[in-house]
Amino acid sequence: MTDNGTGTHGAVLQDTVPEDEDRPIVELRNAGKAYGNIRALHGVSLQVRPSQVTCVLGDNGAGKSTLIKIVSGLHQHTEGEFLVDGAPVRFSTPRDALDKGIATVYQDLATVPLMPVWRNFFLGSEMTKGPWPVRRLDIEKMKKTADEELRNMGIVLDNLEQPIGTLSGGQRQCVAIARAVYFGARVLILDEPTAALGVKQSGVVLKYIAAARDRGLGVIFITHNPHHAYMVGDHFSVLRLGTMELSAERSQITLEELTNHMAGGAELAALKHELSQVRGVDVEELPEEKDLTAPVATAGEAAS
Repeated sequence: MTDNGTGTHGAVLQDTVPEDEDRPIVELRNAGKAYGNIRALHGVSLQVRPSQVTCVLGDNGAGKSTLIKIVSGLHQHTEGEFLVDGAPVRFSTPRDALDKGIATVYQDLATVPLMPVWRNFFLGSEMTKGPWPVRRLDIEKMKKTADEELRNMGIVLDNLEQPIGTLSGGQRQCVAIARAVYFGARVLILDEPTAALGVKQSGVVLKYIAAARDRGLGVIFITHNPHHAYMVGDHFSVLRLGTMELSAERSQITLEELTNHMAGGAELAALKHELSQVRGVDVEELPEEKDLTAPVATAGEAAS
């Protein structure tokens, strides 16, 4: 247990690390990861700036999970550079990433379903009071703080005593986001937060992703849904077979183009002539290969 009586770790981080809108908080330069002879990620460049949502899209096996593990400190990159605030880093554990203000919200949310909402909010970082060795949980302060922080994110719960497992999937995602913000996250990594949610709950989560961006966080939004990404994204990166196929600002790409890249439009375009020979296959809506060229960031651009 730790005594976080004054509030967030973020207060310390923001005092010691001045935010610069032009400088990325997190940056990968031609980064990659190999497991023996298997190259899971290669030549990936990515920048995450304050008050921006960077969307990383890709199909299963594209390399999204490997990218998350590198940035969150679970795995170390084996090629290229990984920088935080302009300085090269090599995290040994997720705690190292947290100390730099990089928090990850995974799909399973790392919550205890039968525990109350307020206990899950402070899980592992409980507030305590009283002298050692008879310190005890400061329950009232944790409840009050959790309620205030959730309301600051626009989340109003009638009863913080209810088990978090009774909340909807979208509400649990939002509690996890608010928790990360409170504990000082400057970069928030969201791993497929809308994957198992319906339309309405997905909209709720997207609203709080935008709220986190508006509070100055840099957000990495991992998803396989281009429509969700385009609603809140400022920059889009598409991974394919471990490499960066697309890296474009919102002004450089349309939703249709993003969807085509995400859906493997280049392969379909290459097969367009062959597919046209198959009875019952309509190829009129398929893009041409030449129309699927979009700006891809180079190492030099990433470094500038």
